[in-house]
Amino acid sequence: MEREAPALVVFVAPQGESGTRVHLLTEDDGLVRALAYGGASRAGRALWQPGNVVKARLVQRSEGAPLRVSGEVLYGCAARILSMPLALAMMQSACVLVDATLPEGEPCPAFFGATLTLLSFIGYDPDVAERVGLPNYIEWELALLDVLGFGLDLRACAVTGQTHGLAYVSPRTGRAVSAEGAGAWKDRLLPLPAFLHDPTNAGSWTDWLDGLRLSGYFLARDAFGQRHQPLPAARQRLLARVEKLVAGHNTD
Repeated sequence: MEREAPALVVFVAPQGESGTRVHLLTEDDGLVRALAYGGASRAGRALWQPGNVVKARLVQRSEGAPLRVSGEVLYGCAARILSMPLALAMMQSACVLVDATLPEGEPCPAFFGATLTLLSFIGYDPDVAERVGLPNYIEWELALLDVLGFGLDLRACAVTGQTHGLAYVSPRTGRAVSAEGAGAWKDRLLPLPAFLHDPTNAGSWTDWLDGLRLSGYFLARDAFGQRHQPLPAARQRLLARVEKLVAGHNTD
């Protein structure tokens, strides 16, 4: 078996003296785990960086043999955002979440495209990434939940059926609830920031923090809690960074 395809590097670890274990997100094969011979060389370390989009050449000599990968950089996201702390935190969190949650070998073309779009967006311009990259990242996390079978239903109120005035999400069902439908139960519901259901609302830092907490709640419960694992450290660091930024904005 031999094929070439664009791929996103999501995980890298040493393998032996000169090799590297590489995990890739691809369009047709989903998550792929392979071995890059010479990956520990200077050129290999520059190529196999989480966040990089590469032209990957995958080769398997025989059934049962290890899958080998070589490649060349198509888009070096990692190098572009080293001096952009928030964008770097989003990229690291996205790569870790992909590697930790997606099943190996299952195609996910739409999600692959959404992930490349996210990384291209946050790596394009520092000012853009810092100002509006976060809501795009939160929507990406909701897309990941959907791919995993844990998608939220934010289209209409679960109580009244109305599509306006949506303000909360049920932590039990993941369905939207309006302010009217929440009634006395509103303190037990999760805030639903308007930017997640109203495309004309750009949101604020507080809204984005609420959005990050919302997607994080369901990732922690459904994607990781069922395996008795905590949210990855990279995702926790992203939340802590945003909490700090929000605190700073609120004291200005």
